Amino acid sequence: MCSSPSPSARRWDGSRASGPQRRALRITPDSASRLLRCGQTASCRACGNPVEWYLRADDRLVQLHPHELPVAEVPESCRWHVSRGIAHPAGDGRSWCRLAHDLLCPARPAPTAVPQLSGLRRSLALRTRRLLDTGVLAPPATPAGGPPPGEAVCRPARPVVQLLFVRYLASRPVDKIQCVAQTRRRTRCTAEVLGPGALHGVWTLVPVTVRHGQLALPSDVMAVYSLSALPYQEQLRWRAQRCRDHAAASTVGDLAVADWEPFDPMRHHEHIRTRLPVHWRRPGGHASRQVWS
Repeated sequence: MCSSPSPSARRWDGSRASGPQRRALRITPDSASRLLRCGQTASCRACGNPVEWYLRADDRLVQLHPHELPVAEVPESCRWHVSRGIAHPAGDGRSWCRLAHDLLCPARPAPTAVPQLSGLRRSLALRTRRLLDTGVLAPPATPAGGPPPGEAVCRPARPVVQLLFVRYLASRPVDKIQCVAQTRRRTRCTAEVLGPGALHGVWTLVPVTVRHGQLALPSDVMAVYSLSALPYQEQLRWRAQRCRDHAAASTVGDLAVADWEPFDPMRHHEHIRTRLPVHWRRPGGHASRQVWS
């Protein structure tokens, strides 16, 4: 005797008949383990809320809110969708869409163009406050009394790094870039790329290269942490964002995506610094008292 299918969304035993939500997967081209993956889950370093890192069609990274939202609540210019593991800045015709985390991050100024997202932004701000109160999220470090008048912070939060003849925008200070390799306990390696015994780069002033046809920038030079003088294998280690211990382990997979973002002087003009950092030491010389402008 064959039972007829239930017209409801539940099976005969009362369990839900709907299957798990499908997620777009793809093979990471630069991972040694060749694992299938979708969005890399992480937490925003500024507010502590969960985010998902996705690759765009131009190989840049974008942080998306981990949940889908109805398209009626999101302006058309702010909609994202994920197809085959690639994030696209547009809608796909469905009634649900994704949203960039930058529009919701409580640590950023509230955008005036999307007032309909203020409720979700407030809920994320409350969660950030709970993380700060419980000590899970560290407050932004500011020196007591603030910097002296006319003097800014001695190192940028997102420096420009040059390696393999390409300039990249780092996601954190040079000495805080964390290894992305997976440990034996299936956790992310806590070592830093610029660890003990590693070869250091040098801070230098280089011309700001602007493509033909773009508007001129207010400065002609910029401070760059150059790794061009390092050996080729050492620069490969930096680009793979691995510590010295995991650089030689080719069979170890990555647990996160490397944070490098190709530097564009027009899109990233706010990260351009025209002077070398405080107490920067020239090779073979003494410390130079210079500040960021």
